[in-house]
Amino acid sequence: MLLPDGLKDASRPLAASLPNDAGEWNGQAGAEDDDLVNSTVRFDEKGDAQAPYIIYNYRRNYSTGELQYIQVGKWLGVEEGLELMAGDITFGSRETHDRVIPVSVCSAECGIGEVKKVQAGDHCCWICTRCEPHEFVVNESTCADCGPSRWPHPHKRSCFDLPVQHMQWDSLFAAVPIAVAILGIVLTCGTIAVFLRNNETPIVKASGRELSYMLLSGILICYLMTFGVGLGFSIIYGSLLTKTNRISRIFDSARRSARRPSFISPKSQMVITCMLISVQVMATLIWFVLEPPATRTEYPEGRRNQVILKCKIRDSSFLVSLVYNMFLITTCTVYAIKTRKIPENFNESKFIGFTMYTTCIIWLAFVPIYFGTGNNFQVQITTLCVSISLSAYVALFCLFSPKVYIVLFHPDKNVRKLTMNSATYKKAPTSSTTGVGGGGGPPGHNQSGGPGATVNNQPPTTCTTGRLHGYDVCRTME
Repeated sequence: MLLPDGLKDASRPLAASLPNDAGEWNGQAGAEDDDLVNSTVRFDEKGDAQAPYIIYNYRRNYSTGELQYIQVGKWLGVEEGLELMAGDITFGSRETHDRVIPVSVCSAECGIGEVKKVQAGDHCCWICTRCEPHEFVVNESTCADCGPSRWPHPHKRSCFDLPVQHMQWDSLFAAVPIAVAILGIVLTCGTIAVFLRNNETPIVKASGRELSYMLLSGILICYLMTFGVGLGFSIIYGSLLTKTNRISRIFDSARRSARRPSFISPKSQMVITCMLISVQVMATLIWFVLEPPATRTEYPEGRRNQVILKCKIRDSSFLVSLVYNMFLITTCTVYAIKTRKIPENFNESKFIGFTMYTTCIIWLAFVPIYFGTGNNFQVQITTLCVSISLSAYVALFCLFSPKVYIVLFHPDKNVRKLTMNSATYKKAPTSSTTGVGGGGGPPGHNQSGGPGATVNNQPPTTCTTGRLHGYDVCRTME
């Protein structure tokens, strides 16, 4: 290199650091000098200049909307190091503010629960595919099903047994039906105690003691039993069917003749009721033989991570088991409508009618709810239990609360009614032919004076009397 004389001395330190003719570095590591713009230039032991660098981030300028190089740092050499404004570096849009540094690789490693799927014709790269929720990762390219009643661990490398779910005693879905049933048991036992203590009073006798106790036992079974659901219903509605049928036959016969209808004695009524109940018992026994009681595990649709313990019966089988009781309910309702206009002394048929109407409403609401909640066993079981208890409550309150109220709070009304509130059916005196007023009294005068007596302003009527179940029924003679 040729330099002016005046520059020889100034250039000597730099020249001493330049390579010689053999390409060897003559200087020392860390040699430095100022360049033409008075910036310090450093050299390493190999003679490479350790120049500073400016670091730019090529991105959009959000103020102008243009893509620009934005300075975000400097490299000042080994000694002074790196000055970097990392907060100003972005790789995504303004909306996402992506701070993740992009990596230039063919395919990234798969995450937890993912396996590699190699594309056809490309053996070096792959795509990651997620396993199904019920599958675990066997190796880097294979998923496998955990199987029934099992679920993968969070790391997706193995499976564990799922806990079996069933109705818990401390669950709200169990506590509500239990509380309702306990209250019903207490009220039913109290009603039985009142009837037993006043067993010889007119109110209890007039209600038909034998069928009343049968009804109360059926109501109690509805609250107590955890199996054989149809038995309690068959006892209740079999007894009600027998009672409404007896009332209907008594007054139908009275309209035609004075002859006493057959099979209206208490003993006959109990036999008929037992026969109606036996049909349900036989059907239940056959059902138990064809489909023995057992349990099964079930997986709700779309929720394989749940295992539910349920009774091993089909919903259709349960519905079939209630068909006979539906027949009894329908028949009782028909008789209740048929006997709704009988004399006031037999106004129990009106309470029976109200019982049947309410029961029909309960079961019309129960059936769609029960079969529409198959995927929620708690709601389904709670609906069944509450519906059974409500049916028992309706029978208990509608049929027995008026009698218990009179026995406990109005004992003065607990006497035999002497007249029948009807222009066709009347309590007749001992003679076979008489006026309506009875005892030779004027028309419209009530001679009895007993509870339930009514004033009848109709002209005297000649009638033929016949004694039906303790009452003289008057059949009008035209």
